[in-house]
Amino acid sequence: MSVDSRLGIEVQGLQVRYGEFTAVHEASFTVAPGESFGLVGESGSGKSTILRAICGLAPRTAGTVRLTGAGAGSQPEPGSKAFRRLVQMVFQDPYGSLHPRQTIDRILAEPLAIHGMAADAEARIRRALDEVGLGQGFRFRYPHQLSGGQRQRIAIARALILQPQILLLDEPTSALDASVQAEVLNLLESLRRERGLSFVMVSHDLGVVTHLCERLLVMQQGRMVEQVDAVALAESRVEQDYTKQLMRAAVGFRREG
Repeated sequence: MSVDSRLGIEVQGLQVRYGEFTAVHEASFTVAPGESFGLVGESGSGKSTILRAICGLAPRTAGTVRLTGAGAGSQPEPGSKAFRRLVQMVFQDPYGSLHPRQTIDRILAEPLAIHGMAADAEARIRRALDEVGLGQGFRFRYPHQLSGGQRQRIAIARALILQPQILLLDEPTSALDASVQAEVLNLLESLRRERGLSFVMVSHDLGVVTHLCERLLVMQQGRMVEQVDAVALAESRVEQDYTKQLMRAAVGFRREG
């Protein structure tokens, strides 16, 4: 993918309401083409809701979501078929997001059929499995026959098979054993660099975010707290008390010695 064709995303004044409850209050941020951007905060902070609103899975009651970059062209509506061709999501639970009664081959073929790209499905499926480090022997297995890490690799392959330019990652490693998390994170970073992808990644783990993301937005109770780059976070150069609390909590869960 050429640098000129890469896409970024701009979110302005995003609000998500469920009846009288406001889950997200006017969130705004931009992700440059090829950049990896993180959303962090405790449970209930609205970070996953933002991802779902971007891709049309949660109601966007106010605000705009638009693609940016030299190749953006006309603006598809979030949630539309054209938008999902360019923006794909990887969910938290790799078992829950894969159909238990479909083989891996069928799981990977389905998005190609939906988007009219089935003509070269065989080559795309082979390439997708190779890209995520799984051999062709996995094609006709079922999700329950795979480990958690292998299932998440399949979920990533399914997201990438349409050759999108932006990936939305909702806690992509939190359901995995610690020994597998690093493998999946390294895979994602490698794919981002090779394909020139843009990432918007949700995590409650500051260590994961600083490993994969260049900048991040801290959320609390549906509101923006502050934006900070990964270098400043690693050096504890943050302004808001809530961000400092998150940092202390993250350190508290690390075993010393």
